Amino acid sequence: MIIETKVPTRIDLAGGTIDLYPLFLFHEGAETVNFGIDQYARCCLETRDDGKFILEATDRGARAEYASFEELKHDSTVELLSKLVYFFRPNTGLTITTEATAPAGAGLGGSSALDIAICGALNQLSGNRYTPEELLTIAQNVETQVIKVPAGCQDYYPPMFGGVLALQLTAEGVKRQRIEVDAEELESRLVLCYTGAQRNSGINNWEIFKRHIDGNQQVINLLGNIGRIAAEMHNALIRKDYDMIGPLLDEEWQNRRQLAPGVSTPQIEELANAAKQQGAVAVKVCGAGGGGCVVFGVKKGSKPAVESVLRSSGAEVISFHVAEKGLT
Repeated sequence: MIIETKVPTRIDLAGGTIDLYPLFLFHEGAETVNFGIDQYARCCLETRDDGKFILEATDRGARAEYASFEELKHDSTVELLSKLVYFFRPNTGLTITTEATAPAGAGLGGSSALDIAICGALNQLSGNRYTPEELLTIAQNVETQVIKVPAGCQDYYPPMFGGVLALQLTAEGVKRQRIEVDAEELESRLVLCYTGAQRNSGINNWEIFKRHIDGNQQVINLLGNIGRIAAEMHNALIRKDYDMIGPLLDEEWQNRRQLAPGVSTPQIEELANAAKQQGAVAVKVCGAGGGGCVVFGVKKGSKPAVESVLRSSGAEVISFHVAEKGLT
């Protein structure tokens, strides 16, 4: 049997980091807003008759081969893959191959997208034991075991469901609302580029998490602002007020860059200055910051000029479209 899955990665517009449990419980009305993009993560699963487990992450050039579940338990070469196979415990050997379009460490939620792609394939193999909502929990918990710090919830939703999403973070749980947008209008207001520098979301988010739990009032206030801005972004998209995307991105960034040292970098600041000379009105790191991808809010009609100056500044511009479908 062969099972193939494909899922989108995401651009987060506002509200990241506050989606770490239990931080959102301390901020009434906290939200995140993000959307799936056509930078895909894929998984191919093929059953084997010899009982072996051959696991390969092609984009990372990593491969592992094991003869038993116990060996999988101690793997550190392709740890996300091996832990998910160990969790689902299929009654057959497997060859699993994964790949991601987005660059490693890009801040586009690539590891979480791969997580969902693998979970989808293994769940299909096991007779769809779990609902999409249950798979979200499994994916988040297993990735937490791998990165060994708290994982936020927002990155698993675009791969699973696609589209433009507002995630309302409440004591009752996460409430997902799909926002109907004019995709061309949304895309025309945003430019995505890769700085070439990988980042580690776990490290940045963990520092912020600790400061918040320790009662650092500045961090508490900043994250409260970020949750509020996400709610305003949600409302602007519902109103189809696409001119507000840039100003809200900028406000989010002005709060986010104060959360921890290293969220911004000299390279990001240089790219922002160059882009603003060509019609960009805002810059925001994707994910936790420190490198990876940066999204720019631009005036309508200025996207080509901003893309050109970013290329000339050494960044890799990533073409994208809204991905309306999630796990396939």
